[in-house]
Amino acid sequence: MDRAHAQGIVIEGLSKRYGEGETAVEALKGVDMKVAPGEVVGLVGPSGSGKTTLLKCLGAVIEPTAGRMTLGAEEIYDNGWKIRDLRALRRDNIGFVFQAPYLIPFLDVTDNVALLPMLAGRPNGEARKAAIELLGALDVAHRARAMPSQLSGGEQQRVAIARALVNRPPVILADEPTAPLDSERALAVIRILNQMARQYETAVIVVTHDEKIIPTFKRIYHIRDGRTHEEAGEGRAF
Repeated sequence: MDRAHAQGIVIEGLSKRYGEGETAVEALKGVDMKVAPGEVVGLVGPSGSGKTTLLKCLGAVIEPTAGRMTLGAEEIYDNGWKIRDLRALRRDNIGFVFQAPYLIPFLDVTDNVALLPMLAGRPNGEARKAAIELLGALDVAHRARAMPSQLSGGEQQRVAIARALVNRPPVILADEPTAPLDSERALAVIRILNQMARQYETAVIVVTHDEKIIPTFKRIYHIRDGRTHEEAGEGRAF
């Protein structure tokens, strides 16, 4: 196993408080989570339960108040950031998949996927080669020169997954990735995330309300009032 992917995701005692004094809001209250390399887990909970705050902390978008976070082989937070360049951390170590694909409309499919490694300094030809290989693995290589507007919703989400994987990050954070899709396409996206997680030893957290995909998870974290509760999922085969 690649050493950079050795730990997956480890969260210990993670807290986040907004505001001070009597008006303070404790959005996270000592969250503990572990996701192994190659594992896909579900994160579910009602609106306002802390899901978005947790994802933003993991994605190094907002700073927690206390606790520890390890992504891959790096401890990134221990009651303070341990990484100076959070932008590079997000680019190189965290893949993001959202409810909307957010593809760049004036770039073709290949360049949408190749852009991140190009920004990281990889030669253009090498970045495009990596993009095309991933597009092939996701069965959309035949759309490599297409523009985003020419793709179906399912194809756009596959391209978004390719973009999330192209820098081989140890972590993928997927926020409602199947919400706009029908059952068949939603299950196809989860199948792909599982396949890619195993292939690249990537730890994946899927935030979802989608009842179509919840039975596929082997482990689920429920978050309520800023605290997580782990339970075994059905792990139903696709």
